[in-house]
Amino acid sequence: MYDKEIRESLFFFLEESYGKSRILEEKVIGRARADCVLIQEDSFMGIEIKSDHDSYTRLEGQIKNYNQYFDYNMVVVGSKHAHSIENHVPSFWGIITVEEVEGKCDFYILRQEQKNPFCDIKRKASLLWKSELQEIQKKYGFPKYQNKSKSFLVNYLLERIAVEELQKDFSYLLLERDYTVFSVERKGTEEIKTEELKKEKKIRKRKYKRRKKSLTKTKLGVTHLIRKRSKRTVKK
Repeated sequence: MYDKEIRESLFFFLEESYGKSRILEEKVIGRARADCVLIQEDSFMGIEIKSDHDSYTRLEGQIKNYNQYFDYNMVVVGSKHAHSIENHVPSFWGIITVEEVEGKCDFYILRQEQKNPFCDIKRKASLLWKSELQEIQKKYGFPKYQNKSKSFLVNYLLERIAVEELQKDFSYLLLERDYTVFSVERKGTEEIKTEELKKEKKIRKRKYKRRKKSLTKTKLGVTHLIRKRSKRTVKK
């Protein structure tokens, strides 16, 4: 079975198995890309799909990145990998096998996922938009810090709010995320950047003209002095 054939059925299976949740696809995590992220009410779970046509070539590097970003991790494998996958993922990773039965995907939980001991809360927080982090600031009565970076906001929150509470806030915001808001914000940001670039270009042009004018004057002054000296020499 191919990745595309597994995904849609997998999403239904996960929703039935984990209750209230949301699935995000193709999230960039460090130097890798998570196939799916299952957002639950108090945790994030990274899901890597290895179909029968995939290999383990990149899995070691992917595991390192998954472990940095998610509270739990799981690998979903085709029947080809069912007997070997346990040797390739950490013991706390969950394993789901899938095979085709009567034209449909049949999923089996080979191993239940356990808490990931390597999750970095700061890296996890980086999956949120800046505007979402500002919503958390607002919730607790803190300033939004419009001109500060995401990393500043994350550190500010971690210094003042318990990690357990922030975990719930992160989950709530991703469960309720509205991508249309992001597209509007992004469009607005791009327009602002375009205007700023135009202004910078105009300023550079003005500076160049002033500099050119100044250099021309300097050259004229030097020539004038040379001519004067030559005249004096002739008179003598």
